Amino acid sequence: MAIAIWTALGAQCGATHPSPSGTAVPGGGSGPRGRVASNILRADYAGSDSCAGCHADIYEAWRESPMRRMTRVPGGADIHAPFDAGGGAGAGATFRFKDDTARLVTRDGARYVELSSAQYGDHRYRVTRVIGGRYREDFAGIEVGGADARELLLPVSYVFETRSFRLKGYSVLVGERPGLRAGGVWSETCVFCHNTVPYFDALWGDLSGPGAPTYQGTVVDRLLPSDRRWRFEVAGGRGEEGLREAVVAEVSAVGGTPPRAGDDRREALAHGIRELRARFGARNFVEIGIGCEACHGGSREHVADPRVHPDFAPRAPFLEARRETGGEITRAEQVNRVCARCHQVLFSRYPYTWEGGARRGGNPGGSSITSGEARDYLMGGCARQMSCATCHDPHTEDRRADLERLATTAGNAVCVRCHPQYAPAPALAAHAHHDPAGAGGSCIACHMPKKNMGLGYALTRYHRIGRPDDPARVEHDRPIECALCHVDKTVADLVGTMESWWGRKYDRAALENLYGSLQARPLNATLMRGKAHEQAVAVTVLGDARRAEALPGIAHQLANPFPLVRYYARRAFDGMVSRPCPVDLDRATPEIIAAVRGCVPEAFPAAGEPTPAATPEKRRARADESDED
Repeated sequence: MAIAIWTALGAQCGATHPSPSGTAVPGGGSGPRGRVASNILRADYAGSDSCAGCHADIYEAWRESPMRRMTRVPGGADIHAPFDAGGGAGAGATFRFKDDTARLVTRDGARYVELSSAQYGDHRYRVTRVIGGRYREDFAGIEVGGADARELLLPVSYVFETRSFRLKGYSVLVGERPGLRAGGVWSETCVFCHNTVPYFDALWGDLSGPGAPTYQGTVVDRLLPSDRRWRFEVAGGRGEEGLREAVVAEVSAVGGTPPRAGDDRREALAHGIRELRARFGARNFVEIGIGCEACHGGSREHVADPRVHPDFAPRAPFLEARRETGGEITRAEQVNRVCARCHQVLFSRYPYTWEGGARRGGNPGGSSITSGEARDYLMGGCARQMSCATCHDPHTEDRRADLERLATTAGNAVCVRCHPQYAPAPALAAHAHHDPAGAGGSCIACHMPKKNMGLGYALTRYHRIGRPDDPARVEHDRPIECALCHVDKTVADLVGTMESWWGRKYDRAALENLYGSLQARPLNATLMRGKAHEQAVAVTVLGDARRAEALPGIAHQLANPFPLVRYYARRAFDGMVSRPCPVDLDRATPEIIAAVRGCVPEAFPAAGEPTPAATPEKRRARADESDED
């Protein structure tokens, strides 16, 4: 049943059909097949309530979805975090981080976060926004009695999986933080992806070109390989004039000063970006949370005349979108790039990506934590033929059972729509080299391995659909993906088998550089030698496999320089030890090490003895550095 629904969704979204507009998505005039002429400007949006009359079932499903609840005002919201009514010391209402505390209290119907910090002082914030709600909740608030009336991101997250608090910055790969203090300005950091805003505002940096001032929500392309990038261009005719008029209208709408009459395009857009940063706020949303038009584009023309259809491609009279390397833009790509407007990020300034890439390099690899799935998918082998909506229903919350079914051989029904030659069991067995009815016969087991860090403390699937024998993955990533299931095999065993199956030849020197020895087990060696995101994979898989010999190395990762990895290590560690170990990951690193040493002495041996796992050098955070960018 679920597969049929996903298949229908994929077909509805044009998963295998090219865009009617061919090589470019023009903006001027009526769209092909009666599509809207413009869908990115503030005047193009009608609001989700306009959809209810004709799309009642979808509208009602969306109303209860995580998308719609991505940002909420606290009054009347269903909040999971334990704000203790009356301000008493209720269980779970106080988060202790090092020597600082955050108390979550409710007084007279309002919620507050009260911070007490030896380094940053005492501050009290009235909660004005609740962010998220599927895996965790974050908060923004205004300081009570403070001179700054801006809404600031508060330094506490509530994680549903463990029903516990965590420093907000530790949801990404950042270094250790010294204490509790409010972070960035909410309206300047995360509102473009957690709410519905005119998509035009996210295009200004790309239309301006290199060197434009930075701002939230910019398009995905700078983090894509050149053959997957789009280029947004100003159309001919009145294009430049139309763009300038649109910038003036939007800057005026947010209460800013329009660019000067003599400014060229670059100057006008740079001025506009600075005005958005200074003035854009909740009053300028199309709507709070992720509404229908955040994905479907501004649809006022469609509301006025249902025969004029919405369009996933960005459209305006002055705008054209093209593939940087030419060729058609498929309907699937249009849908996937809508998802990638938000699910694109390589959070934090952590420098490494998958495939041995560098975040700031010219050809970065895939993201290692959740929220980059759509960008990763755009880099994979199916992005031009199949849309995200083939497997995920964006109008409601995916049921866990349905997603788990996709990871079985039943889920192969999605893949054989384009790869029918692997539908017969004998053909699948020959292709996968595994029992076609077993776990190894699932397409995504090998083509979408679980090696990304989720919003909870479990691994999620890497959405860059590719091959496990890809030399870029085998020779530059740790661990070899086959080791995620074949824990006992050595590097030599695995690559030898892969070479015999697929006719590959791998660089033994590169593999020895990664693992130290061809006789090493990839997961154990990754624990010893890997980068932080690779170590998170190793601790999780080894912990799930209950590998006793890995316990000291896993325990060592409880003090990983990147605190997010510590939580993965804690989950693995707790599942392996027979009695509780009193390790508080919210204490300073020396205290964590002392506590671990009391339970597993070999995790941190005496001076001069080898440690069980090396950890990457900690990069020092700048004082003004945001945890997310």
